Amino acid sequence: MRATRSVPCRSVATPPFSRLSTARPSCARLDGNRRYATIEDFRNFVKLAYLAPSIHHSGGTVCEPVDVPVNKRHLDMVLAHMTLSDKPFMGSVTAPERAEDTVAMAKILFGEEFVDQNTVIINLINANSPMVFDETMLGAAKVYARNNQATIITPFILAGAMSPVTVAGTLTQVLAEVLAGAAFTQLVRPGAPVLFGTFASSISMQSGAPTFGTPEPSLVSYGAAQLARRLGLPFRTGGSLCASKVPDAQAAYESANTLNSTLLAGTNFVLHSAGWLEGGLASCYEKFMMDVDQLGMAQKFAAGVDLSENGQAMDAIREVGPGSHYLGCSHTQANFQSAFYRSSIADNNSFEQWQAEGEKTAPQRANELARRWLESYEAPYLDPGIADGLRDFVSQKKEAMPDAFT
Repeated sequence: MRATRSVPCRSVATPPFSRLSTARPSCARLDGNRRYATIEDFRNFVKLAYLAPSIHHSGGTVCEPVDVPVNKRHLDMVLAHMTLSDKPFMGSVTAPERAEDTVAMAKILFGEEFVDQNTVIINLINANSPMVFDETMLGAAKVYARNNQATIITPFILAGAMSPVTVAGTLTQVLAEVLAGAAFTQLVRPGAPVLFGTFASSISMQSGAPTFGTPEPSLVSYGAAQLARRLGLPFRTGGSLCASKVPDAQAAYESANTLNSTLLAGTNFVLHSAGWLEGGLASCYEKFMMDVDQLGMAQKFAAGVDLSENGQAMDAIREVGPGSHYLGCSHTQANFQSAFYRSSIADNNSFEQWQAEGEKTAPQRANELARRWLESYEAPYLDPGIADGLRDFVSQKKEAMPDAFT
């Protein structure tokens, strides 16, 4: 679950590979204010993803640090993933030369020969639907495929605007776009790892705004997952998506609807797993922590039924017998710590106890948990020589070009 290599398709019973990432220029701050995201926010989200047991991947552009020049921010972002976390990460795709920088940094981190023979980075290549790949995406795909690094070929679909309004029509277009992009990577380097991706959302036919958690995109995900398995490719689709502006009930039910269909589709790699608000325009600390909690629940569900001797619990049934209870039996005592998923956010106490403890809402509890995680963060070990090499590379690259904010 820690590797980014292309792997055989997994069944729905295998926990999905969760990843935090999207381009989000805004950020819901820990003090409650909404503002533009900074490199400090970016580093915070990398740290939180590193600490989250239900997130297996550090992600890519987890938020857009607008306080760093556009032509240099990819260096700081990749450096953060490499030095603040030991989880796999995504590379830059916003320009071919930025993809080259990512590969160069990966060679410093892992070694040049190792990178050539092993996949250490996974990258998102979006089709500019309908049926177009632009120069930027193809340029980045060419860099990564040439260097044996994985690409997720993903049509970015807002059905009704970028694909037909029907599920079958959208799936037809998705398949054509993925096959074209995947074939391109094999022309660059036969055997280069590639994933079948889809980002399918519908739009409001009244306003044109993207909508999330609705039935039609779920059906697209189910269909695309079956197409991916037919092709023998790992499958990617979306995670905890919503259009809400705050971590409220709308955010919760839209995210739950999207995440459930992601899980039931048998998804191998889940993008946008945590923190998503405003249709991807904002990252939110509270939403991140709430989503992490839900990811843990989803993975426990995906693990299926334990049919081991302990799981069958026949010794407990024999010990308790008719008319008694299981609270004090040996099997319960031996399993009570891990028997059921324990939410890190939900309050299951009485009304009176909840009231006595300050009447805190779920976002308030999530905020406090995020603060505790950040205060307890300790960076994973990285060889000092490698860390210095990465920082020297970033410094030299930055000094070689003037700042650009467009």
